[in-house]
Parts: sequence; C-alpha cells; structure tokens
Amino acid sequence: MFKKRIAVLVAFVVVLGSILAGCGNSKSSGNSTSTKKSAFKAGMVTDTGGVDDKSFNQSAWEGLTTYAKDNDLKKGTDVKYLQSTQPSDYSPNLNTMVHQNFNIVYGIGFLMQSDIQKVAEQNPKAQLGIIDAVAVDKSNKPLKNVASITFKEEQGSFLVGVVAGLTTKTNKVGFIGGINSALIKKFENGFKAGVKAVNPDAEVYAQYAGAFDAPDKGRAIAQTLYTKGADIIYASAGNTGNGVFTEAKNRAKNGKKVWVIGVDKDQHDQGMPENVTLTSMVKRVDKAIYDVTKQTKAGDFPGGQVLSFGLKENGVGIAPTTENVSKKALDEVNQYKSKIIDGSIKVPTTDKEFKEYAATLK
Repeated sequence: MFKKRIAVLVAFVVVLGSILAGCGNSKSSGNSTSTKKSAFKAGMVTDTGGVDDKSFNQSAWEGLTTYAKDNDLKKGTDVKYLQSTQPSDYSPNLNTMVHQNFNIVYGIGFLMQSDIQKVAEQNPKAQLGIIDAVAVDKSNKPLKNVASITFKEEQGSFLVGVVAGLTTKTNKVGFIGGINSALIKKFENGFKAGVKAVNPDAEVYAQYAGAFDAPDKGRAIAQTLYTKGADIIYASAGNTGNGVFTEAKNRAKNGKKVWVIGVDKDQHDQGMPENVTLTSMVKRVDKAIYDVTKQTKAGDFPGGQVLSFGLKENGVGIAPTTENVSKKALDEVNQYKSKIIDGSIKVPTTDKEFKEYAATLK
C-alpha cells in the first residue's frame, strides 16, 4: 500500500511539472495573452496646407496635442500627424495610420472626402473622422465608421462681416477664398450678409485663388483688391491667406493702413508687428477634434453621425482679441449673435440665398 501511494505521488509531481513547463514554454514563445491594454492612439492627416498653416490644420493638431497632454498620451507615437504635400498623398497617409492601428484617424479638410470614403469602405473596422465634409456610401448614406464633423462657418463669417461693415472708411471691403467650393461659399456669403446688414451701401469684392497653399497668389489678389479701394479683406484660404497678411503689413510699413480679417484661429499675432489684424473668425476645429477623440476613447465613437458646430455650440465666433474692434461694432456683434442663435436671422450659405437675403434689406 505504501509503495502504491509513493507511485501515485511521483506521478502527480511529474504531471504537475509538465503543466508548469508547458506554461513556461507558452510564455517564452509569446503565445500568452497579456492583460496590459495597448495605448489609445489618435492620428490625423493634413491637407496640402500643412500642419503649420496657421489655420485649420494647425487648429486640428492643437486639439489633438491638447487631448494628449490632458490624458498622458505621447506626442509622436500615441498622437501623431502625417503631412500631405500633394493630393495623391491623402489615401496612402490615411491607410498608413489605419494599418498602424490608430483608434481614430482624421482627414483634415473637405478635399479628403473621396479618400476617406474609399479608405473607410476598404477598412470597415477602422474608425475615421473628416473635417468639413460628410462621408457617404454609394447610396449616399453617412458611412457608419466615419464621424463627419461640420461647422456653420456662415454664422461666424456674418459676425466678422458686421465688424467690417462698421469699420470700413472707404465703403469697400474684400473677400479672398481658397478653392471656389460650397464650403468656402459659406464663408463668402455669410461675410457679405453681415457687411450688408449694417452697411447696405458697402461694396464687397470677392475673388478666389484656386488653392489653399499659394501665399503668393493670396498676396497678388490682396494687392489688387487693396488697390481697388478695399481697406479690409477677409481671407478664407488656409496658407494662401498668409499672403494677404504679407501684403497688408507691407502697405502698413509704407504708411497705408489696411486691415485683414483672419480665419479659423485668432490670427492677431499674424498681423504683428504692424498690427493689421482687425479680428478673426474663429472656427473651433480644435474643440471638435478634442471632443470626438474624447468620445472615441470612452467607447462612444460617433460613427455615422454628422456633427455640426455653430454659434450655439461655440464652434464658431469672433476671436477673443478685440483691441482693434470698436465698442459699437462689438455691441452690434452681440446683438446679431443672439438673433442668429434664436433663429431670427438665417444666415445665407449660397449665392442664391444671399440674393434673397439682400433683397430683404432694401
């Protein structure tokens, strides 16, 4: 009996040793399942304007880096951007981040709409976001794995139009757009509506550069408009708009004071040291990026949704720097802001809507 018990004990020890050895081999071969969660990763792909365009690409990146700072994520690894130098870079850059398992990848700008749609359909498990466009499938329904982030740019543009209409001394103001598109038309028509609301006799010149990355073209157009008598130009043209600042500052150096209205960010510093920035239409791309990234990390990715940020949501508005804006203009801005939010004023977005709006002012 004793020998039998010893034999059973030895067999048990051998079996136990085999089990432990097997566990050890599994761990060393890398087949064990780790309980450590991988870091959350958020990335973005710029358009050709670049991450330092002092406009919406830069604002988007600031939103991501602020989120990284607030959540102990590493910039350059957990939070990262890929810069596009030409439109053909969009799809490869988006695919690179998707294949690197970023939890959310943003395409910055409406020019990336078709690329986002293509990448989203090819990678149904990927979570993507696009700024200034609505990503749709072949049946024109919002793609379920894309968060479409849009803004009511016409509302903020209306307010800076009010400032321009009350500030101009020549009764002539200008608008310079990047690419002539439905999006930039929202900026143009909202601006013209604001100018005309407070100054029906003012003349508004509008011209497009055909690009968001051509500061030389922006400067040349600004030179033309200032020469025609415009003393204020609102530029909605990305990096192209930086040329407008260059021309305005050059004129200021020569004793000819003119103004620029910036876009997307508070561009007060862009007008220094000559101090040519009248105000800016702030478009809170940074806030939208931050909010959607926060939702995604919490497991509430808003895929298939069309998110719209306007005055009511603090998604657009006038820049906090107001040193060059008169008290009268600021008071008018606040009154019109309230009317837009409560629906008393519907700001036009298209040429047709602007004509209808202008007719009501006569």
